[in-house]
Amino acid sequence: MADNYDLVIIGFGSAGMVASEFAASLDLKVAVVERNRVGGDCLWTGCVPSKALLSSAKVAHHMRHADHWGIEPVEPEVDTSKVWSRIRSIQQQIADADDNAPRYEAMGLEIVFGNARISGPNEVTVTLNDGGTRALTTRHVLLCTGSRPIEPNVDGIAEAGYLTSETLFELDRAPESVVIVGGGPIAIEMAQGFRRLGLPTTVLQKGSGILPRDEPDLVEILQQQLLDEGVDLCLDVNTKRVTIEPDGRKTMHGTQAGAPKSWTAHELLVAVGRRPNVDGMGLEELGVDVGPKGVVVDERLRTNVKTIYAAGDVAGRYLFTHSAGYEGVRAIRDMFFPGKGKADELVPWCTFTDPELAHAGMTSTEAVEKYGDDAMVWRQDLMHNDRARADGTAEGAIVIVTGPKRKIVGAHILAPAAGEMLQELSLAIREELKLTQIAGLIHVYPTLSTGIGQLAGEAAFEGAQKYKWLVRKSKG
Repeated sequence: MADNYDLVIIGFGSAGMVASEFAASLDLKVAVVERNRVGGDCLWTGCVPSKALLSSAKVAHHMRHADHWGIEPVEPEVDTSKVWSRIRSIQQQIADADDNAPRYEAMGLEIVFGNARISGPNEVTVTLNDGGTRALTTRHVLLCTGSRPIEPNVDGIAEAGYLTSETLFELDRAPESVVIVGGGPIAIEMAQGFRRLGLPTTVLQKGSGILPRDEPDLVEILQQQLLDEGVDLCLDVNTKRVTIEPDGRKTMHGTQAGAPKSWTAHELLVAVGRRPNVDGMGLEELGVDVGPKGVVVDERLRTNVKTIYAAGDVAGRYLFTHSAGYEGVRAIRDMFFPGKGKADELVPWCTFTDPELAHAGMTSTEAVEKYGDDAMVWRQDLMHNDRARADGTAEGAIVIVTGPKRKIVGAHILAPAAGEMLQELSLAIREELKLTQIAGLIHVYPTLSTGIGQLAGEAAFEGAQKYKWLVRKSKG
């Protein structure tokens, strides 16, 4: 006999947790299938452990450079085993308080631990972790199986061994030195964190610059910050093969700008991208379209099999925790509410370096390509922001990009807490607000966000020039 449900969710990470909580609030009968542990990549291998590491690294960095704030500096004694212990403690706190099976079961959800296979448009068969199988019949299926690090195609690397975001935090402590392959957010965040903890750190980036999707001018500032902190940042690198030294260290051989070169460290960390978790679920047999980025979905997050939806990394749209949760909710709205839903294409993101680099909408280059002369870039360097100067954090800038009629189409911030500052500009982009409309909002002083208000004020002042002939002049 099969168990009958309104919804079966496969995967209990960021997308699955948010989606299941929303579904439970609708009094739907829901089963969630999870093969490992509640919380997914975000809690166990991604956002939470990496940000905990960066927090510890920031303290060490401030201790070394305390003279910047008028305090005697000191070289910190860093025992990375204690840093890793703190990371695990934070993960467990979150798991105990929020990301645990009993909390979700109390909402009325049923959690089934095992490996899921979609055996029909309305059926999921689960090979249970404790033995046996279960058949779950359902009105809809929501795939939330996430993604995993790409395995590099480099001769000798499998034999030598390497770390990824999935294995880094399983260590008891940080390695003594690291070569990081990749130049995206994971690679750059970890590079700064490792270096601040005192590890010799090298980054090997295939392209001509790091973080290629972000605002180029702000990336250039951040790149210089990393160099100043001692990260060995190597661009235009092609990796070829890995060998093991007599002392156990690992050497990456390749070329930089066409010239042969090699880099040696105690460990290699590979962060060159992620691939969707689509294997072994019966998708091909069922005829579900799967592309190189993941399960193919329409704007409603439906697959070509209309009872099956996908959200988060497995759908290949945006590989972010916040996007995954949003998509999970949008998919359920489309399944069970009247009308047709649509997943928002505006997904902001932030790279949590110090300073943070936040992004929403178009870059300046993209806006010029689309709007030509109607595109304008409004910029304030933090050296002109009173709060940034008072805090000693004046490296960075706020960049707002406008299109026709001065509507905001892009926003990019390099600043402490840039991810927190981005929200009002993300809303402005979504609501198609003009930059001058932001000027009508009074920003608290002194804050970094004052800079947003000042840029909006510049646009408003400029617009007012057209009407200065209306100004009443004194007759005296």
